[in-house]
Amino acid sequence: MEHNGTAALGWAARDTSGHLSPFSFTRRVQQEDDVTIKVLYCGICHTDLHIIKNEWGNAMYPVVPGHEIVGVVTGVGAGVTKFKAGDTVGVGYFVDSCRACDSCGKGYENYCPTMVITSNGTDYGGATTQGGFSDVMVVRQDYVVRVPAGLPPDGAAPLLCAGVTVYSPMVEYGLNGPGKHLGVVGLGGLGHLGVKFGKAFGMKVTVISSSPAKRGEALGRLGADAFLSSRDGEGMAAAAATMDGIIDTVSAGHPLVPLLSLLKPKGQMVVVVAMDAVNAALGRLERNDVRYRFVVDVAGTMHVAAAAAASS
Repeated sequence: MEHNGTAALGWAARDTSGHLSPFSFTRRVQQEDDVTIKVLYCGICHTDLHIIKNEWGNAMYPVVPGHEIVGVVTGVGAGVTKFKAGDTVGVGYFVDSCRACDSCGKGYENYCPTMVITSNGTDYGGATTQGGFSDVMVVRQDYVVRVPAGLPPDGAAPLLCAGVTVYSPMVEYGLNGPGKHLGVVGLGGLGHLGVKFGKAFGMKVTVISSSPAKRGEALGRLGADAFLSSRDGEGMAAAAATMDGIIDTVSAGHPLVPLLSLLKPKGQMVVVVAMDAVNAALGRLERNDVRYRFVVDVAGTMHVAAAAAASS
């Protein structure tokens, strides 16, 4: 723990129950290339659930989760050129990399073997990283992104992980061409973003779901061009070889061969393998009781954490 750094207050899990409670800790001293951020909002990702419940066997308790972070810059180091106080910014899944390996040299820092993740990681000084369910972050400027003016900060938060998870393979594998036909499998936290991105790219978008009840939502609320029930054998047969690409966002086990039959020759399918209120939200996430994405009003809940910490 940094003794001369910035005092921070967050919501941390302390054991495999995954229950979050107030936790006081210290962020590192702001360095020359650091940006200090007041956290406003932080999305909840299923990865957070895996970490706080130690389902991957690597939890370093106490752990403050959260890596879909949006906030306002409150301070910058002397060497910072990209941001200034008052800027609205975001922080995603990782906050540093070695900058010396082949991946870093090619701009693929997310493949760096010693990449520092935002929460439950170890930084290059040996300290455990704590995430965005806290009131303040200190992050190197190269791992901070600007949130465009006019984009609601709470709505921007899920783009820092869920959005990137869908957007990146769409661009990498050419599933972003205007006029192309894109199939989006699933309409949850990732799938709904696939629909929105596809329409923004000027594509024809068909939502593929095992739940016919989602037809109205797909066509009406999200603006998809068509809806296809994966349980409709005739509909699936009629749609065979009509799609240029498919992005599959369903994490539960399901057959892939019927989906592959929807692709044109040389088509591509990408499979994504993927606070009091915060604890309720995490429980609902575990039960799949959420339509798209939970975003926590971090700044608005800090008074609850402070009061609880003071009384303990």
